[in-house]
Amino acid sequence: MTPSKLRHASLSIGIATLGLLVAFSVHTAEQPSMVAQEAAAGAWYVQGLSAPGSSGNQNFISNAGFVVTPQGVVVIDSLGSPALAKRLLEQIRLKTRQPVVLLIVTHYHPDHIYGLQAFKAEGAHIVAHQAARSYLNSEAAHSRMEVSRQELAPWINESTQMMVADEWLVGDKAFVVGGVQFQVKAMGPAHTPEDLVVYVPQKKLLFAGDLVFRGRVPFVGQADSGRWVKALDALLDLDASVIVPGHGPLSKDARSDTLLTRDYLTYLRATMGQAARQMEPFEDAYAAVDWSRFEQLPLFKVANRINAYNTYLLMEHEPP
Repeated sequence: MTPSKLRHASLSIGIATLGLLVAFSVHTAEQPSMVAQEAAAGAWYVQGLSAPGSSGNQNFISNAGFVVTPQGVVVIDSLGSPALAKRLLEQIRLKTRQPVVLLIVTHYHPDHIYGLQAFKAEGAHIVAHQAARSYLNSEAAHSRMEVSRQELAPWINESTQMMVADEWLVGDKAFVVGGVQFQVKAMGPAHTPEDLVVYVPQKKLLFAGDLVFRGRVPFVGQADSGRWVKALDALLDLDASVIVPGHGPLSKDARSDTLLTRDYLTYLRATMGQAARQMEPFEDAYAAVDWSRFEQLPLFKVANRINAYNTYLLMEHEPP
C-alpha cells in the first residue's frame, strides 16, 4: 500500500470512529472557558480541553496562539469552529487593536482549521504547507466535514467551509512582521504530511502544533510515526525556552515535555511493529501489550486502540 493510500485508509478509519469519540464527550449547556494566557512577552495562547470534540465543547479541543507586533498580529491556528475563532479574536482584541495580518496553519486537522473563515473575513493572510492540498481535495475531507456538521452542530453547519490557504509553502520560510521574525519550518510528513511549526527566536518561543501533545495521549491517526519521532528530535535543536503544544498546557522544559509524545510513539512502533512482522493478529497483539505506563493518561481509552491499529497497519508496510 502506498503512503497516500495508507493515509486515506487511516482517514477513513478515523471518520468511522468519530461517532465513538463523540460518545465519550460531556455535553454541557455552558460554553467552554477561553482565556488567553501569556506564553512570552507579547505572545499568548488559548488552551483547548483534553476531550474529544462535541457540540457541548464547540470543538474546543486544541490550542491556538498569537503574537502582537507593532505592525499587526500573527496567529497560529484558528481552532475548531467559526464560533471559537470569533472568541479567539475577542481575546486578541483584549490585548491589542492591531489587525490580524498573518495566520499560520500548523496542519489541516479540523480542530485547528474549522475557524479559518472567521480570520479570512478579518483580512488575514493564511499560510499553510502545500501537502495539505491533497487532503483538502479528498473524499475523506468532505466526509469528515459532513460528519462534523451532524455531530458538532450547531457550531459546525452548512455555512462552515474548508478554507484554502492564500500561500502554500513548499519548505521553510521566514516572515518578519513589525520587526519580529517568525521562522516557519516544514516538519512533515510526521503527525501529518503538512506539519509546520513556528519558532520566534527573539522570544525563544515555539508553536509546535500537534508534533507535541502534553499531558495526554496523542492522536496518531495517519501519522508517519517514524518521521514524527525524528521531528521531535529536530525540535530540540531550536533551543526554545517555551513551547506551545498543539494540545495541553504550556511547556518550559522542552526536552522532558517532548518525551511523553516521543516515548508513546516509540512504544507503539515497537509493540505493533513486532506484531506486524510476526503476522500476529491485531486483536491478539493489542491484548498482549502492557499499556500500564500510559493507561492513566487522559483520552487513553478513547484514542489508544485506534492509534495502535493505525500503527499496526503502518508497520506492516515499513521495512524491518
